[in-house]
Amino acid sequence: MTSNFYPPPPVNLRRLLWFASDKDWAIEARLLRWLTFLWIFVGLAILFSASYPVADVETGDGLFYFKRQIGAIAIALIGFNLIVYSPLRYILGIADWFVILLLGVIISTLLPGLGTTVNGATRWLAIGSFLVQPSELIKPFLVLQSARIFGQWERLKWSTRLIWIGIFALTLAAILLQPNLSTAALCGMMIWLIALAAGLPWLYLGGAAGSGLILAVISVSIKEYQRRRLMSFLNPWSDPAGDGYQLIQSLLAIGSGGFWGTGYGMSQQKLDYLPIQYTDFIFAVFAEEFGLVGSLLLLLLLGAYATVGLRVAIRAKNQVHQLVAIGVVVLLVGQSLLNVGVVTGTLPTTGLPFPLLSYGGNSVISSLLAAGILIRVARESSEAEVRSLDKQRSQRSRPKAVKPSPEAPPHFAPPPLRPIPLQ
Repeated sequence: MTSNFYPPPPVNLRRLLWFASDKDWAIEARLLRWLTFLWIFVGLAILFSASYPVADVETGDGLFYFKRQIGAIAIALIGFNLIVYSPLRYILGIADWFVILLLGVIISTLLPGLGTTVNGATRWLAIGSFLVQPSELIKPFLVLQSARIFGQWERLKWSTRLIWIGIFALTLAAILLQPNLSTAALCGMMIWLIALAAGLPWLYLGGAAGSGLILAVISVSIKEYQRRRLMSFLNPWSDPAGDGYQLIQSLLAIGSGGFWGTGYGMSQQKLDYLPIQYTDFIFAVFAEEFGLVGSLLLLLLLGAYATVGLRVAIRAKNQVHQLVAIGVVVLLVGQSLLNVGVVTGTLPTTGLPFPLLSYGGNSVISSLLAAGILIRVARESSEAEVRSLDKQRSQRSRPKAVKPSPEAPPHFAPPPLRPIPLQ
């Protein structure tokens, strides 16, 4: 184990508010914060439109999913602000415990009577009326712990290396058994890219990539629904009313949007034509209502977020911090692009949500925790330089003490001037 537990710092409750002042933050941290809030706003706007018809039919309350999403965001913003205002060493110090805890929860979903099955996959654990999806919640902690391990790879003992490689492999295997091939593949690619950025030998990287590819092939060979998804991706029109229906309706929605879109709230495909239109395929509704122009603007938002995030990674002085920033960018922007690829038919259909757009409390919490981690890295990478420069300037602006003349004795002081009497 590489755990060093640090007691948490005292928390200013005002900092839990999302609108707390950020004037003393570095420019990258401020940009990331407002890009995150813009991302949340866009997500809520399109979720309101995409979920209203289905929520009205299923529950009689068109705002049902929208209100639950706002509640999840409110909870997630508390964790977001706690991370943003906590030193990264404290967060890294507890990452391993969260990985082990959530791995235990993932394994518990595989036990009969504990896991909750939805659409043929047992990925959730019911706690009261809430469904906890540990494979989503573990993502930001996998970023932290893999960056921590690979960032100090040369200084770790072989026993520690093997223990954590085993834990990472067990985590991916447990997620794969739920079954959840898409999340296992995303987490595997994320860990692999962090290891690549850390400069691990190509022998290790090649072995890991080959093992992952073999596992993916075996999983597709064993699981019939995964084979059917792959075949429907290659030719959805071969079964337009069955396995190809989802992708065909998604492509119809995107094509209906044209250049400018049909207008906000005017999507036709969301009216019980496109399944799961408010979760994994919400981008299809967005593309239909906002068209090519809106879709490009959304991709521009992702590009801006990735650019600032990678700039943070470049400016970070600590390699572990660099790897954390890279991992968060892969997690948030990479997952978003994978979702767009699935919805547009570029990639096989998977169960990956669009971060901060798709409905789902677990995804929202995981995404905002990751966003908070990236902002914290930005603060620690840049504000040290800013404060150091401010300190130098303040020292330069102070008046220098006048040294006594070397010709005069130390105790000498000139007599006070007397007023000249007027004649």
